[in-house]
This record gives sequence, C-alpha cells and structure tokens, in this order.
Amino acid sequence: MTTTEQVKPINSAKEQIRQTRIQKLAELADKGINPYPYVFEKNANAADLQEKYKDLPAGEETNDKYSVAGRVMAIRNTGMFIDLMDTTGKIQIFSHKENMDPEMVKTLKLVDIGDILGFTGTIRRTPRGELSIKATTFKMLSKSLLPLPNKQISEEKLEQLKSYHNMSDTETKYRQRYLDLIVNESTRDTLRKRSLIIQKVREYLYNQGFIEVETPMLHTQASGANARPFITHHNALDMDLTLRIAPELHLKRLMVGGLNDKIFELSRCFRNEGIDTRHNPEFTMIELYQSYVDYNEMMALTENLVAYVAQEVLGTTKIQYGEHEIDLTPPWDRKTMIGGIKEKTGIDFGEFFTAKEAYDKAKELHVEVDEQMNWGQIVEAVFEEKVEPSLIQPVHIIDYPREISPLAKVHRDNDRLTERFETRVNGWEIANAFSELTDPIDQRHRFEAQALAKANGDEEAMSIDEDYINALEYGLAPTGGMGMGIDRLVMLLTNSPTIRDVIAFPTLKKIEQV
Repeated sequence: MTTTEQVKPINSAKEQIRQTRIQKLAELADKGINPYPYVFEKNANAADLQEKYKDLPAGEETNDKYSVAGRVMAIRNTGMFIDLMDTTGKIQIFSHKENMDPEMVKTLKLVDIGDILGFTGTIRRTPRGELSIKATTFKMLSKSLLPLPNKQISEEKLEQLKSYHNMSDTETKYRQRYLDLIVNESTRDTLRKRSLIIQKVREYLYNQGFIEVETPMLHTQASGANARPFITHHNALDMDLTLRIAPELHLKRLMVGGLNDKIFELSRCFRNEGIDTRHNPEFTMIELYQSYVDYNEMMALTENLVAYVAQEVLGTTKIQYGEHEIDLTPPWDRKTMIGGIKEKTGIDFGEFFTAKEAYDKAKELHVEVDEQMNWGQIVEAVFEEKVEPSLIQPVHIIDYPREISPLAKVHRDNDRLTERFETRVNGWEIANAFSELTDPIDQRHRFEAQALAKANGDEEAMSIDEDYINALEYGLAPTGGMGMGIDRLVMLLTNSPTIRDVIAFPTLKKIEQV
C-alpha cells in the first residue's frame, strides 16, 4: 500500500464528518437558529458551582438557577447527559425531555462533540453523585465542523476516527495548539502557570521598588549578547535592522539618564540560532538593573526572586523536576568557574595563563576545543562539558573570564576575570548577571576585541556600539544587572521537559520540511 493510499481513508473520514456537520448547519438554519450568535448571558462557571454545591447530597435537587457555557466533551444516552467543559473545569448537563420544550429536544440531536453551547437550568446531584445542571433551555453558540482528537472522543465515534488526530503526535500537539489545549488539562495548566509566574515576577520586583520600562525590538545593530541576529529591512527608511537579541544596552542608557535607581523589562528577544529542548528562536527574558550595587546584590536578588515565585505559584520552594528534588530555598551555593573545574577534573586553569596552555589541558580532558579559541573560551568549554551537567541544585557560578564577558566589570581581585555570575539549576543556565562595566574606555576596548572576533568569522560577536559608549561617557553609576530566561524558569516550575511545552506557539519547520 502506498503512502497516498494510507492517508486517503483518514482524509475521507475527516471530510465525511465535516460534511455531516455542515448538513446540520443547514438544519439549524431551517429552524431559524443562528449557529454562531453574538452573545450569551453566562452567570456561573463549572469550578465555582462544583465548590458551592460540594456538600449537596446524591439525589438532591435545588431551585437555584444558573446559565453556563462551554464546549461539549462527551455525549451519553443520546444527549440526555452531556459533559460541558469551560475554562475552569467540567460540569454535567442533564437534558431530559421532560424538562425541555419538545422542539428544543429535537434541536439537541444536532449537537456534536466539540460544539460550544450555553445551558440554563437548576442544580441537582444525580443518584450516582454527579453534580449537574438540570437544563430547561440551551443555545448553540458555535457549531464545530471538525471532530476533536481521540483523547476525548465519544465511544460511538471512536472506531470511525481512531486514525485521525493522535494527540501523542508532538507535531500535532505543537502545530495545532488549540486542539492540544482543548483535550489536555496538563497543557492548560502549564500555560496558566506561565501567566501566573510572569505576574509574580512583576509583583516581586514592584514590591522591591523597580519600575517597568519598554525598549525597542528593532535595533540598528545587534547588541547586548553574543548571538546571531535576525535581520530585516525597513522600506521607508531604506535601512536594515536587527530584531532584538537582548535589551541590555538600551536599559543601561536609561540608567545613565537617571530614570530610576531600579528598572526592569520583560522582553521578547530573537536569536537566529539552533532549536533544541531549551532553545527557541524567539523567547522571553527579564532584564533588570539597580544602581549602587554589584553582582553580590544581584545573586541575592536572583535567588529571592525565584524562591518567591515558586512559593507563590506552587506553595513550596522544594520542587520536583524529572527524577530530582530541587530545593530553591535561599541562600544558594556559590562556586567560581575555575574552582568548579578544579573540583571536577583536578586541573586548575587559573595556573595556565596562555591560550595554548589551556588548549593542551582541555585536550587532555578530551574536551572539543579549537586552536583559534582564546583562554576564556577554552575555560568556558571545559566548564560546560565537565561541570555544568552535574549542577542540579541551584548554584551561582561566579567570576567568568574577561574574554567572554564584554559587558562586565573587571574582577577587583583578578584582572583576568570579571564580576559576572551565571545561575545554574538542573544543569541549565537560568540567569546571567554582572557588576556592570561602567568605564567607557574599557568598554571601547572590549567592543574592539569583539569586532575583531566578528571580522575573523565569529557571527555571534558584538559590534562597536558608538552611541552606547557615548552614553557611558556621560557617566553610569555603579550598577548591578541581571537577565533571566522566563521560558526556562517556567520549564523548571512546571516540570516541563522541553521549551516547546511552555511556549504556546513554538517555532516549527514548515510542514513540507518535516
């Protein structure tokens, strides 16, 4: 059997169902019923009713009348019992012919799983204990023309549709997120938690005296991080622009201007890089800056922020991620990058001052490095391979090499290093922070080194931002800054294995590329 012959029955079954439902549209029109009306006066939701009447005994009825609305998820006994799902949960509809107008009972036969309906009736609990709306009227609010995925399909449709829409297929799950949301409570819960996590991040920072700002998403040059940008073109100005890879330099311009001692931005950023379980080309991050503090204050802020959000959203700072229990309770451990490598390998890269020496030691450790890499890049490569995967409990990895930290202040005790840390949890980087570089002359030298690396083929290196240097020359107070990936934080707090699970619409290949 060819692939075409295998697909044909699936498409024909789907189209057959669609045509049957379109015929029902015509029957509704013949009855003078608009299947896509404008409003419905809903005055209750499923969760509130379930809570309010949780003590109503089995078999008891009330005279309390409500109007509810939602999607039909199951139909039993030819429509006598309907499971109705709204955004808060599920409630059963008892639609007996004795309680409804005969013509309305006939119209009920035109209802399919997936339709959105509104019901009005009184509250009862069935002898079997199911809280129900004893419906007296209903209204078609949106006729569904396509069947739902098998996960919630009715028994009579199951055999007919068993080959259509398998929601365990990740392609379907992410490409048709609306279907995933309809049938999977876990997906709805994850994305709702994402919203709450973002709310609590803002709440914590507002309570600490930060103000929220907005900076451009279209930049004249990529800056603020080592990353390959997306490039677009502005027609009216006839100029190329890049999509924001980080808001850092614009935020620090605001700090130069004295807008506030504490600012933050929740920003959508774009990096033209690979896709994997922790990377999506567009992602959400928070960056914040505070005057008159250094990276030590940023460490405390980072761990307190994450612990606050976890407690508010989950009710605990001890979370489960995969097979690990992770304790987010502050204070968190701190390790130097070089010290972490020595702890794991026995080699102190602080003793090797040339790139060639570091290269030779990395090769001894079987770490893939390039002879063109500088000392800092080699140290980072060894750390990422030999140390990073073991960092399950939260830890601040501090004092990064100067060559890989072009926006961080030189370490006050070792000029080969900077006052920079990255926070690691479950082996991932979730935050990156500095004692911010405020010396404009040093900043120019760092940018020039980056520009040279870019000229030599490093597509992720930064260019010289003359206007930013100009801003620094007016004076930037001592400043601590921190950036945190919101998507990874949501992954961590929802026990989600991939970034695609916490982004409503992740970037995917075109269907013809799959």
